[in-house]
Amino acid sequence: MDEKLDIIAIGESLVELSTNAKMSEASCLYKSYGGDVLASAIAALRMGSKVGFITRVGDDPFKEFLLESWQYEGLDISQVKLTNEANGLYIIARPSLNEKEIVHYRKKIAPSKLSIEDISEEYIKNSSIVYSSGITQSLSPSADEAVEYAFKLAKSNGITTAYDPNYHSRLTTPEDAKEAFARVDSYVDIMFMNTKHDFVNILDIDSYENAIKKLWDMGISIVVLKSIDRNGYFTGYNGNIVFTEFFTSDYVDTTCSGDVFNGGFLHAYTHGFTPFEATRFAAILAGIQAKGIGAIKSIPYKDEVYSIYRGNNG
Repeated sequence: MDEKLDIIAIGESLVELSTNAKMSEASCLYKSYGGDVLASAIAALRMGSKVGFITRVGDDPFKEFLLESWQYEGLDISQVKLTNEANGLYIIARPSLNEKEIVHYRKKIAPSKLSIEDISEEYIKNSSIVYSSGITQSLSPSADEAVEYAFKLAKSNGITTAYDPNYHSRLTTPEDAKEAFARVDSYVDIMFMNTKHDFVNILDIDSYENAIKKLWDMGISIVVLKSIDRNGYFTGYNGNIVFTEFFTSDYVDTTCSGDVFNGGFLHAYTHGFTPFEATRFAAILAGIQAKGIGAIKSIPYKDEVYSIYRGNNG
């Protein structure tokens, strides 16, 4: 691809089946796709960014659905490779605001075959930001190595890197999450964290201010902390910490809302927004997405988000 990319995302893709009924009662499941980094990529893409995706796709009956869906969105898939392993799958049911059922099938799936062989230095150099997550690293040792290699290449070529540990106890242990972050922390420029999970399990800190300062001391210049307890985001940049409230409390399904926020932030940042402005923009995007069910299908498009942002910010 000759055209310069705003963002390159490295991660897994999963087939998503969703319903607004209980799994035991659902007679129909809506087919889509998801994955933490992929949700960020599509969010940025729908806001107007040029985005590339690096992953492995399984050569199974879902292959055409995934590849054709991404091409329809405009995602650059020139670096997506096929492999014999199956595609991962998750099923999500959200019968009410207080009820959520989710089942994952993601062992030995195609994206776990990610490796440094999938990382092209020329492709990395053709971008503004390289983004990945702890979930990507947790797929396999080779995927972990691929993320580290991509970040190292980005850093050596003056390309900005962004990272979200995205810690989940069902996917990894605190010790492994800490080790995964330690392998890339010296290359990270933009850090996203969740105060409910990442603080305690990765930084061993329970204060947002201390966490931001620690990450600054590590050389990470932009830090965004997502706080469910405080209903908003703490953005740390250039010695200042600014709080931004969630766009809405009227949500239906927060699946991948944090990832959608990341995509919105990275889009805004690559399009001239300050980190604090990017947080306000991304909060709107994530808030709208959380009013629907599912990771991808509820992500809005740029006209709606920009209209609200401009209305809220003069």
